[in-house]
Amino acid sequence: MSASRGGETGERAGAEWVAHLTELRRRLIYVAAWFVASLCLGLYVSPRVLGYVKGHVGSVEVDWSVFSLTDGLVVYMKCALLVGVVLTLPMLLYHLWAFSRPGMTESEAKGTLLYVPASFALFVAGVGFGYAVAIPMMIRFMMKLNQSIGATEVYGIHHYVSFLVSFLLPMGIAFEMPLAMLFLTRLGLLTPDKLKSARKYSYVGLAILGSLISPPDFASHLSVTIPLIALFEISAFIAVRYYRRRSSLIPLGQV
Repeated sequence: MSASRGGETGERAGAEWVAHLTELRRRLIYVAAWFVASLCLGLYVSPRVLGYVKGHVGSVEVDWSVFSLTDGLVVYMKCALLVGVVLTLPMLLYHLWAFSRPGMTESEAKGTLLYVPASFALFVAGVGFGYAVAIPMMIRFMMKLNQSIGATEVYGIHHYVSFLVSFLLPMGIAFEMPLAMLFLTRLGLLTPDKLKSARKYSYVGLAILGSLISPPDFASHLSVTIPLIALFEISAFIAVRYYRRRSSLIPLGQV
């Protein structure tokens, strides 16, 4: 009898695994289909996006050149791929949430669902800040430096766009700091006391990061570092507020 019960339990567990894998496969198909559609849209809008980027980097005017026959194609496809990835990001986050939803309580599901639009909005805000504020300063500084040494400025489109992408993506990720700190607080890994003791080290780390991604002049360094520190303080405020609110509800049996 125990053997039959063990067999039934194994069959039930196997059926649950098959159901989970089927659900995962279905959601991955949705995400892949959305990515293909977004990539097609990216192929359509890439010339307009590249034209906008070329003409709207602050007050800086840069002429692009190509140094091989494939430069234009590579940049075109890279831009289309980036458009597809960015537009697919919220859909991917939503389906990850939906796949994990059965294992959450009602309050956990509502709380974590907000991470989907918030994560996308923060990423876009980081890219927008880098594009509108930091990138023009960096380009002006580099152009002045090149002119000071008597160099003739000829900018290849491939290297120029790669430079933009390599700078803007980390900025978008850095702006995810509030969600990351809130998530760690929800897991119990981050507390107000730990935040307080780590604040001075965080300032030093953010100052170093700001110096690495900004031109080596004081004004540019401050214009990047101060927003990063302000973002850290906002993140800490949100995390501490959530921690205290959750702590006040625990005696009432709520989390």
